[in-house]
Amino acid sequence: MKVKFHLPDFTKHYTFNIVFAEMLKRFPAYFRDGVEIASVYGVFPPSVWNGGRFQYGKCSKDFIRQVIASFNRRGIPLRFTFTNPLIKEEHLHDEFCNTVMKLADNGLNEVIVASEILENYIRETYPKYKLTSSTCKRITDPERLSDELEKKYSIVVIDYDLNNKFDILEKLPHKDKCELLVNACCNPGCPRRSAHYQLIGAEQLAYNEHLRKGGSLEFDYEDFMEYEEYKPYVNRKIAECSCTGRTVFQSSKLSTHISPDDIWEKYVPMGFGQFKIEGRTIELFNLIEHYMYYMVKPECRDEARLLLMCQLVSQGIIKTAF
Repeated sequence: MKVKFHLPDFTKHYTFNIVFAEMLKRFPAYFRDGVEIASVYGVFPPSVWNGGRFQYGKCSKDFIRQVIASFNRRGIPLRFTFTNPLIKEEHLHDEFCNTVMKLADNGLNEVIVASEILENYIRETYPKYKLTSSTCKRITDPERLSDELEKKYSIVVIDYDLNNKFDILEKLPHKDKCELLVNACCNPGCPRRSAHYQLIGAEQLAYNEHLRKGGSLEFDYEDFMEYEEYKPYVNRKIAECSCTGRTVFQSSKLSTHISPDDIWEKYVPMGFGQFKIEGRTIELFNLIEHYMYYMVKPECRDEARLLLMCQLVSQGIIKTAF
């Protein structure tokens, strides 16, 4: 039995996820039965096609190649969150995004899509990529969701307002294609969620235009740089949502929450095997707790957490006071 987890961010959390993948490989006894890293999702900034979470920063070609190689040689796909709902024809030939697609076009890596125009472009131009239908589409109608599962997607990410509606989940076809977002931080039934995705898409377009006007879209830098290091971006169009900083203990109180026990005792026996942990923009210690909570056996969490944090200290990801 494989229980597949899709984990957040291969840029900001690059080294963290590599260290965690090595811990899973070397210390499988710490982990719940069948845990597997099915993908690590995110984008290489500044990807104008990005959606779902606003992303700052810049990546060099060398860093992009390094990240692709590091995950792929471990058999872990990168899954690009190309879910900006505002993509138009003029954005399809973006040099940065197409360069990334070419560098990762090896048959292993994947793309999450929400825009039909971008989906069609990727299907035609990069047919090796498996495509995932994004939760950003906000498909909550059971008939529409069933229709979506019949389309040529490798995975369909279920809207998390349906997470615990078992009368709907039980009737879905192709449960093996369904991916459930287990730790959604957004308020259940939020009426502003779709509008928020639109604003994030607009912000990503504005940020790339800011970089283009400043002449800083070229690959003339090293590794991954946070935006503050080279050129501040101000006058943001959207305010940060107060929900995004929720800890795993806070999100566990929401009606959309899926507990690890529920994964193994309810969802897996029903035929669901794909689970997403969100966290592209949350801070490191909060993300560590999410990983411990969902993938590590309860009796092993303290020991596994200490081992992981010691490894992160040795890699310079966690700084000590000494």
